[in-house]
Parts: sequence; structure tokens; C-alpha cells
Amino acid sequence: MTPRDAAGNPGTPGNPGHGSSRWSDLDRPPLNAVALRRGLLREGGLWTAVDIVPRTGSTNSDLVALAAAGKADEGTVLVAEEQTSGRGRLDRRWTAPPRSGLFFSVLLRPAEVPVARWGWLPLLTGVAVATGLSRAAGVDTALKWPNDLLVTVGGQERKAGGILAERAGTDGVVVGVGINVTLRAGELPVPQAGSLALAGAVSTDRDPLLRAVLRSLEEWYGRWRRAGGDPSLSGLQEAYAAGCATLGRTVRAELPGERSVVGEAMAVDGDGRLVIATGEGVREPVGAGDIVHLRPA
Repeated sequence: MTPRDAAGNPGTPGNPGHGSSRWSDLDRPPLNAVALRRGLLREGGLWTAVDIVPRTGSTNSDLVALAAAGKADEGTVLVAEEQTSGRGRLDRRWTAPPRSGLFFSVLLRPAEVPVARWGWLPLLTGVAVATGLSRAAGVDTALKWPNDLLVTVGGQERKAGGILAERAGTDGVVVGVGINVTLRAGELPVPQAGSLALAGAVSTDRDPLLRAVLRSLEEWYGRWRRAGGDPSLSGLQEAYAAGCATLGRTVRAELPGERSVVGEAMAVDGDGRLVIATGEGVREPVGAGDIVHLRPA
């Protein structure tokens, strides 16, 4: 039987290019669900379920729907080998070749934390992902406020991943993460994109990478919850500032209503907002918007 791709086109085994079988790229083996569950699920731990699907539109959308139907507990992890309608901020679409990255969502229910502090969850996830990748892949991952993961490729800053948080009912948040792991130069969707492999990762084995990221997320989430969501007391605010490539840069914040602010990114305040010092001497906190780095670090 001739293998076919998602569009029904015949593929060539061993050829990872257009029209190949989704299982033909030997450099991109599937994740091992049994090993991941064995390594992550433990009594008293955060993670309660790890499910892997071969293909879906969006793990975030799927997990939000499961939570709404009462079919997912806190600590559920949903992983896709391929996302066809992955979403970023402002509903931007994002896709990548099958098994070329880590595409997953987690369900969190931080009952001990005031809802006003839930906005820290994407920033917390960024710190956790950067910490986990540093340990497991040997790659320095910087954070671009509010939700981008940056790596250095050929001396240039490239986006290798992103984070998207969505409310799930009144008591939950689904946090989705997408990380380009083995994306090759010819597969980059835009020149500004990158991957762990292109950044010189010592390992691109997705199983230990995912375990490291989820263990780091469990550690940071637990610390934040025990502090009642206080970003200072938990150490989260300091850790985020230390890893944030946006701070100290001249930036342009493109805000809702077609307004923009240009100035130096000075700090991330207690509400997780980016504080920009403008040329007029005004310090303006930005809670939502696109940030463009205008000056190299």
C-alpha cells in the first residue's frame, strides 16, 4: 500500500519532503506515551493524565472543550504530534511538520490564587519552559514579553515557540505551548523563525524534552500556588525579569485601537504588565499588545 499524506497525495518512504508519509521521517520518531506517563504521573503530583493524539486542529481548543464537558481534571496534558490549526495570540495561525516539535496543552485550576493574578500563568509557563529546555536541550531560551520563546541562530534572535492561555470555564485555564524542535532551515515558515536544532541543541529527543518542561512547569506552578499567586514571594517576577529579552530594549508596543507606544522596556510590574518609559518621561504599563524589539540586546 502506498503511503499518503493528509491531502491524499502519494508519499515516498524515507523522504521527509512534500507528499511523504507522516511516519517516514526517521529523524522524527513518535512520542512514547507509555514512557511519558511512567515518568510524569505520580501520586500527589500535578499531572493526572497524559494523552497523545496523532493529529488535531488545536490542543487548546480540544482541552477547553473537554474541560467544559467535565471530561478533564486539573493536570491533564494533551499532546499532538501534528497541529493543523494551532493558534497564537490575536488568533494567528501556526502550523509545523508532523513530529517536528512539541505541541501540547495543560489544564490548570489554581483555586488558591485570586483570579486577578491568573494573568501571570503565561509568564510562569515561559519561565518553566526556558528552565526545562536549558536543562534538557542545553539551549538558552530567552523570553519575549508576553508569550514568545526565543533562541539564537547564527547570531540572530529567532522565535522558536509560543504560549497561549485561555480560560476554561470559571475555575480553569488551559495553557498551550508550541516549540519548534527539529524544524530545518528549509521548513521555516518565516525567516524570523527558529528551532532548537538550528540553535545547536545537544538533544532533540522530544520525550525527555517534554518531561523536562512539564516537570519544570509543575515546580514553578506549585511554588506560585503556595505563594497565593504572589509573583514576588514566589520568585516568579524576578525569574521572569532575569530571562526576559525584552527588558532594556527599545520597543514599540502596538496596542488595541491602532495606538502604539515607543520607548524603553523598563520592567515587568506586579500585574505582569510591561512598563515602557517613553521619550516624554512617561512610564506606561502595557497589559496587552504586540511588542516589536527595535534595538538589539
